[in-house]
Amino acid sequence: MKTDVTTPQGIFGMPQHLTVPIYQRPYVWTEDEQWGPLWGDIRRIAEYRLAQDASAATHFLGAVVTQQAESAPVGVQELLIVDGQQRLTTLQLVLDATAAVFQARGLDALEGQLRFLTHNASMFLGPDDPGLKLRHTNRDRAAFDEVMQADPPIDYAGLKHRDSLLVKAHAYFAGRVAHWIDEQPDAATARADALSVALQSALQLVVIRLDASEDSQEIFETLNARGTPLTAADLIKNFVFQRLRLEGEDEARVYRERWPFETQFWEEEISVGRFTTTRSAVFLGQWLVSRVGQEVSPRSTFTRFKFYVEHESKTSMAELLAVIAEQAETYRELTERSRDRHSDLDRLAMHMYRMSVAQSEITKPILLWLTEPGSSYSKASVERVIGVVESWIFRRRLLRLQSSDQGRIAALAIETARGADDTDVVDVIEQFFASQKFASTYWPGDDEVRSTLATEAFYRRFSQPMQRAVLQAVEDWYRGYAGASPSKTGVRVHRDKQQVEHILPRSWKTNWPVADHAAQADRDDHVNRLGNLTLLTGSLNASVSNGPWLGENGKRAALHRHDVFLMNRSVLDRSGDGWDEVRIDERTAELTTAILETWPVPSGHRGEVVDRRSRLTKATASYADLVSAGLLPVGTVLVCTDQRWPDARCEVLPAGQVLYEGEVFGTPAAAARRIRGGSGNAWWFWRVADGPLLNTLRDRLLDGTPSNAAISDKPSAEVPVPTA
Repeated sequence: MKTDVTTPQGIFGMPQHLTVPIYQRPYVWTEDEQWGPLWGDIRRIAEYRLAQDASAATHFLGAVVTQQAESAPVGVQELLIVDGQQRLTTLQLVLDATAAVFQARGLDALEGQLRFLTHNASMFLGPDDPGLKLRHTNRDRAAFDEVMQADPPIDYAGLKHRDSLLVKAHAYFAGRVAHWIDEQPDAATARADALSVALQSALQLVVIRLDASEDSQEIFETLNARGTPLTAADLIKNFVFQRLRLEGEDEARVYRERWPFETQFWEEEISVGRFTTTRSAVFLGQWLVSRVGQEVSPRSTFTRFKFYVEHESKTSMAELLAVIAEQAETYRELTERSRDRHSDLDRLAMHMYRMSVAQSEITKPILLWLTEPGSSYSKASVERVIGVVESWIFRRRLLRLQSSDQGRIAALAIETARGADDTDVVDVIEQFFASQKFASTYWPGDDEVRSTLATEAFYRRFSQPMQRAVLQAVEDWYRGYAGASPSKTGVRVHRDKQQVEHILPRSWKTNWPVADHAAQADRDDHVNRLGNLTLLTGSLNASVSNGPWLGENGKRAALHRHDVFLMNRSVLDRSGDGWDEVRIDERTAELTTAILETWPVPSGHRGEVVDRRSRLTKATASYADLVSAGLLPVGTVLVCTDQRWPDARCEVLPAGQVLYEGEVFGTPAAAARRIRGGSGNAWWFWRVADGPLLNTLRDRLLDGTPSNAAISDKPSAEVPVPTA
């Protein structure tokens, strides 16, 4: 290995073929991220040389790694570009674009100097040789060759590959160079000369040159953060083809026939937690988890993959790549099928759709494990295992429980069940998830889901896609696709963007009056509950949506006209004389049953948690939690502890709302803000009349104190809120 600092003149000055291997990623540099800053640096150096004659100002571009090819054309050395092909390709585009500008202005000597750095002399050319010193062998080849061989003045819009980043980069630099030279017509020749010198000798690179026998992978890995950061997929691709070379495989053939990740689908960027990366990188990480049964972070995907190949896999790289390619194709087909809004999805595609709505990637390794080539698991077993995992995900999501530990549990599930035969795998997976006892990982039981959804403000708590997906699952339940229904009715509901409609409208006060403030608070609390939501194929007119329930032009009649969903027939059947809180609660219970049967748990499973208290903290406990727990009954009078407002008092309403001076406030904190004229700690601002502070009730909620001891205490030991 030899290392030196050189310039474009040094690296491109000899007759040679600098080859970008076929497995290298395509050109990705852009104007905002790389071209603009690079041109700014080049222009700065040229202008400095104009102002300071014979200046030695330079600019460091970074490092590149090349390796001597084992064989080369007669008379011309061939070097493989191991790392830095984005940088070297861009330099070639800059040099050629500048030469084209020089030629158009009759600056033939300067044009010739730059052409010498991009094109080999005719004496070194073979038949059909384009003459370019830098050669792309991947999908960039045609675009690069076209623009580098185009005759000036170049009609970029007329080029076959005009939409390629390579062509756009050439056009960008040609435009900037021409504009800069023409800014001062009287000094055009001097400016062109300064620019030519800057391009040839003022740009510096560290070049690491390897012999043909040296291992380039280790060098490549240490330099991958330069320029545009390489993804795990990029690193893995280079590693895979290095291994294939050692195994004597035809790299070009393998790249064409087996490498699956060179399409837009795989290059699409997706988010995984705090990280954004390509779908191919995400897939390879998920595939790795499916193999090793351990959680693998996005940042460690490559190193873990390399360790697996070198120390754990018992197959050749060629055999392993065949498996990866087969599973990648299955993954792609499932993903694209799940996006079809109108097809009758099978169980696995439906799972992919629901996970995309839930924005969860953690079940994909389990799916890859179950469906890996040679798997002995039957279709029925695979679908049942996926059903278990989906139930665990959705029940936790409906309770809005944390998801930070789910990746580890999914990986552990694979490790636990790997090796189980087809007759046992479902039981093993069910027992594994049912055995989770901590708040961060447990599988919620029916009672907890029923209790939570009975009063949950479903419309406010979940995104529109999540609401829609849950209601679609409910509609499928009505059609017989879940639970103990004896037969299916038609097909699953389409996954269109149906309208989520409030049956009792959010703007209810005009046409849906109630008797008093307590009833008003109760109605406000019910309007966003699950049982008050339904799906429609389109939006209702606002006057109908917010209008009265009964009558020829009422909302009930409008729902009947839009009746394409079985869930709406249930609404019509129970609402002949009106729609109110009682019916909302009844329908909430019915829809919750649909949810529980869509995402069931094993018989007898209760979802017990050994650290349940950790689910509620002082930061997460709400006033509504006090009401739900019976620690703060509806109708309780709260009085102010701050001596500046000794007469302030409010009444507790359902769901933690309060009535203060005839106005309903969403929380005691909102009422306290009105009184203070600013924010403060409402847990210390209010106390129960002749009873404890709200803060004390919160402590009892966290400690599990029985509700019958909640408000009987006298406040003698309480600390009053300061008056300032």
